[in-house]
Amino acid sequence: MKKTIITLLLPLCSLAVLAQTKKPVAKKTTTATKKTTSVAKPNPVTFKSSLDSASYSFGIGMASSMKNEGLTALNYDLLIKGLKDAFAGTTPLISEENSRQAISNLFKTMSQKKFAPNIAEGKAFLEKNKTQPGVQVTPSGLQYQVVTRGTGVKPAATDTVLVHYKGSLLNGKEFDSSYSRNEPLALPLNGVIMGWTEGVQLMQTGSKYKFFIPYNLAYGERGAGADIPPYSTLIFEIELLKVTPPAKAAQQAQ
Repeated sequence: MKKTIITLLLPLCSLAVLAQTKKPVAKKTTTATKKTTSVAKPNPVTFKSSLDSASYSFGIGMASSMKNEGLTALNYDLLIKGLKDAFAGTTPLISEENSRQAISNLFKTMSQKKFAPNIAEGKAFLEKNKTQPGVQVTPSGLQYQVVTRGTGVKPAATDTVLVHYKGSLLNGKEFDSSYSRNEPLALPLNGVIMGWTEGVQLMQTGSKYKFFIPYNLAYGERGAGADIPPYSTLIFEIELLKVTPPAKAAQQAQ
């Protein structure tokens, strides 16, 4: 930058000196002539082989996929270097683990920016909801409310539970319900989202609880299908009907 500024100043200094030392001269009338300059057009890309067209197609496909995920630009020099190093068998500049982490961090940052309203909505809801009568909060941030307290056994994380349930988003949209199907669901308690695994263990058989599950205890940054967007705080009503220990569940399955 400094060199550029000095370069620009030199002609100005020369003009100033000339203005002081030279005597004024009569101005000559000159006729300005316009010069037409033609802008060189870039040479059109031609595909000379199937490898050429496939190479370009790889680039288009990769970029389209990443663009759909919210990525708008890359460091193209390093992208090409990565491709060349991989094909040449050169030792990568970063480890495979660090590569996966870097990609994960990039997409996570973009996702959080894209779904910032979901995150803010969930945080505001939970802050207000925890002050409501009867709402209790666990150390993990799970919130729950006892609708009906049962008198049966509490399940362990390794048990299979039979439940009736209804799940909805904060806007009230219902995304799943065993009540609508008129059929309770049996599932292993350690095979569901963390909010369920933790919450249902608080219940006794015959209980009905209402759970308010932060996104990090639900489906997180990925969401679930078309009905549960990323970073969604979820509301579940769960009725615990039956608890089956692992050994007995295995016998029933056989």
